[in-house]
Amino acid sequence: MTNFLENVFAELQKAAERVVLREVRGEEFVSASGRELLDLVARARAYLRQAGVQAGDRCALLGPNSIRWVAFDLALMAEGAIVVPLYARQAASELAGMMKDCGPRLLIVSDAALGEAVAAVWPQAPVRVTFDEVLGNVPAGKGITAAPHPLRAEDLVTIIYTSGTSGEPKGVCLNVRNLDHMLACTTERLDQLMGATREPDRVFHYLPLSFAGSWIILLSCMSRESALTLSTDLNRLADEIRVASPHYFLNVPTLLERVRRGVLDAIAKRDAAIQKIFRKAREAWERGQENQQRASDALWLFLGRKLIFRKIRERFGPHLRALICGSAPLAPETQQFFLMLGIPVLQGYGLTETTALCTLDDPRIAAEPGRVGEAIPGIEMRSGENDEILVRGPNIFPGYWNRPVETEKVLKDGWFHSGDQGEVNSRGNWRISGRIKNLIILNSGHNVPPEPIEEKLAQLLSGTQQVVLVGNGRGYLCALVTGAVEAKAVQSALDLVNSELPHYRQVRSFTILREAFTPENGLLTTNGKLRRDAINAECHEEIEQMYRKQAAVAGVKA
Repeated sequence: MTNFLENVFAELQKAAERVVLREVRGEEFVSASGRELLDLVARARAYLRQAGVQAGDRCALLGPNSIRWVAFDLALMAEGAIVVPLYARQAASELAGMMKDCGPRLLIVSDAALGEAVAAVWPQAPVRVTFDEVLGNVPAGKGITAAPHPLRAEDLVTIIYTSGTSGEPKGVCLNVRNLDHMLACTTERLDQLMGATREPDRVFHYLPLSFAGSWIILLSCMSRESALTLSTDLNRLADEIRVASPHYFLNVPTLLERVRRGVLDAIAKRDAAIQKIFRKAREAWERGQENQQRASDALWLFLGRKLIFRKIRERFGPHLRALICGSAPLAPETQQFFLMLGIPVLQGYGLTETTALCTLDDPRIAAEPGRVGEAIPGIEMRSGENDEILVRGPNIFPGYWNRPVETEKVLKDGWFHSGDQGEVNSRGNWRISGRIKNLIILNSGHNVPPEPIEEKLAQLLSGTQQVVLVGNGRGYLCALVTGAVEAKAVQSALDLVNSELPHYRQVRSFTILREAFTPENGLLTTNGKLRRDAINAECHEEIEQMYRKQAAVAGVKA
């Protein structure tokens, strides 16, 4: 039986004359056929052998998404090396910390500046070499074309460092067994999405390939008849999507929420007739979801689809089948919004430790907004103490690199303890409510998961970047709100959300911070998750002032 890597190489050989990978640059593409990609891989493999890289050696790969990045990733795996993918926009000190942890033999960088930045904070950094230096060392057609190094099911393939929302990032080890199972699952889901289509999958990708979910998308595309287009300029993302014209692509909720808000803001600036058609069509669609249609609904939906919805869909190109969304729960309102436009959104849930996925919506079945689908084949999920999601199956990682104590904390009796809270309904679809460690425990003893409230508030505040609840050990909740938003708008949103919540979950006060939380200021992880401990420390004075002010108003001790 062939493993995932052998399948990738076999698919690339079949696609010798077909474009398998592209970089979108403005209105043009830089493309690589299966043969051209394999030649880059072969040249990189020749260099690795010259450099003395052995099977089992760890090698770090640092650079933005590109055809060459993919070639080096495949080359390292083909030589039996363990790939340590690093995020190019991460702080040099954090990159150095990860490499100190895993001790790579070689650091391969897209350009010299990235390597120099690491060396500046870590003079003992491993030997570093650029993509150009490697490929310039081996002429085209002179590389290693032998079959990939034989791999056993338990052999490590990669060490992917987690975001580290609290504490140091940990290196998640993934092996051949993990990848074999996961790629079989993703292939099945993508086959279901594409149906009987005979043309290659058209896939667009803008998220860093150093993230687990992105890497699985990459390997899925390399394992099947696909043409994967890589974004090269996030500032031109809308144009790139239009040019790529994909069948599907992976998203994070932030982008989809931004698209939804942008559409609503644009409609609000149109003439009264268009605004009325949109409002009436939306109301008609919502009634249809509840089987409460009116006689006039068909007309309004026809007008909405013809004059508005169709034009919005066209921004994604004519081939779009679905959007895939992961990394965090997507607001039900946003999922319903895209469904109204005729664009299904398939949600998935997983962690790096679960080889990126545990669940993924079945494209043949109507998705449930607010839920992330059912467990994918071969994977078991159940709720544990405090509704913690426990997972068991061949997708579960063997452990953290060089951290046996941390591994023992999360792997117990064959079950991976995810740290996420969730519940499953009678259809088998899971809903994710938040992280257990993020629970706010009030001095009344009430436990409050902050994420659902934060998401509702963010939905109502179009100018905000983040909403963060605070209140651990205190009598009530308050909120930090970042971005260009007015106090009156925040209060209105609070009044609306609070009206639907029990007293202990209501947010009593807020502070607006004009500077957003970002990875650069250390208050977000590299993939956009809140570093709550860091935020509480950085905003300590603002939080204290908020509680003092509220206590003075209420005449009670905060």
